[in-house]
Amino acid sequence: MPPSDLPDSRPEVSVVVPVFQEQESLPTVVPRFVESLSNQRRSFELIFVNDGSRDRSAELLDRFAGDDPRIRVIHLARNYGQTAAMMAGFWAARAPVIVPLDGDGQNEPDEVERLVDKLEEGYDVVSGWRKERKDSWLRTRVSRCANWLIGKITGVYLHDYGCTLKAYRAEMIRDSRLFGEMHRFIPVYASMHGARICELVVRHNPRTHGTSKYGYNRIVKVALDLILVRMLQKYGTKPMHFFGIITKWSWVGALACLGFAVINAIISQDPWAAFWGKAPLFGLGLFTLGFFAIMLGLVAEVAMRSAYEHDAGRYWDEARRVNFDGAPDARPRTADWELSAPGQPAVPAYSRTSD
Repeated sequence: MPPSDLPDSRPEVSVVVPVFQEQESLPTVVPRFVESLSNQRRSFELIFVNDGSRDRSAELLDRFAGDDPRIRVIHLARNYGQTAAMMAGFWAARAPVIVPLDGDGQNEPDEVERLVDKLEEGYDVVSGWRKERKDSWLRTRVSRCANWLIGKITGVYLHDYGCTLKAYRAEMIRDSRLFGEMHRFIPVYASMHGARICELVVRHNPRTHGTSKYGYNRIVKVALDLILVRMLQKYGTKPMHFFGIITKWSWVGALACLGFAVINAIISQDPWAAFWGKAPLFGLGLFTLGFFAIMLGLVAEVAMRSAYEHDAGRYWDEARRVNFDGAPDARPRTADWELSAPGQPAVPAYSRTSD
């Protein structure tokens, strides 16, 4: 094995593959990935993150890792979702370039070299575009509509947000904090930090083994995530401004209601009309809404500042690691400590072993 491929040397590319219930795909996908990456110019490490699979995926990954030290495996304690699996892989990656791949074999590993070559032209993110997508007609059309909507709302125009195959400079994403199902919005997060982004058409293979983990119920999730992304994109470091807008228009409405009530009292020559009736009550409701918006803004500001100062960002537990040689976490969790017994020193509430 050449020196650059030894497990204790720093690879040039880290390929991160989240895996969930892929026992049928792994016997063909893993050898294909290794063969393709071995024939490329850059040294690599292949990080598989087993996202709590309940089939034989863990056993198969351990077997492949035992045969090749370039294959590294992280077993999560349970199913946390694709975003958490990708984050675990990103934080464990050692290379200056990180390329995620799907574990179902639909991403073409030969494209990794092309993506990294394009990245080295001066970009921070190179996003794959499955122009000839091998999925159902309905799924493809829904995806196109979603990509158009995301571009219009965020201002980051990409043809294929859902394509996992992308190349990132590690410094752009290794410190990212992604929760829920935000992995598809990584380019938006990167753009918020000034990333230079481009697209590259990549091949897409039809799924030959296993079943897709994605259903049309994702549409609602994507819509909700998009609202959150836009909020973070525009008000992530100044939440008080968002709540201040609500307060401003609420109090403008309250003044308008008060003005209407006063004019109505003058016209009807009934002074009590300025205090009783629908308009004053509606104005009072708008004033109260504005007051509560200010209070929520203050709470959001405190939460935001606390998160930036103290958030370790890791919300998943790892059962064990393979081929990591006992290396410590790139991002050790600093919270969730517990006492093992009275009078004993505190120990982490999560554990990890290395094979």
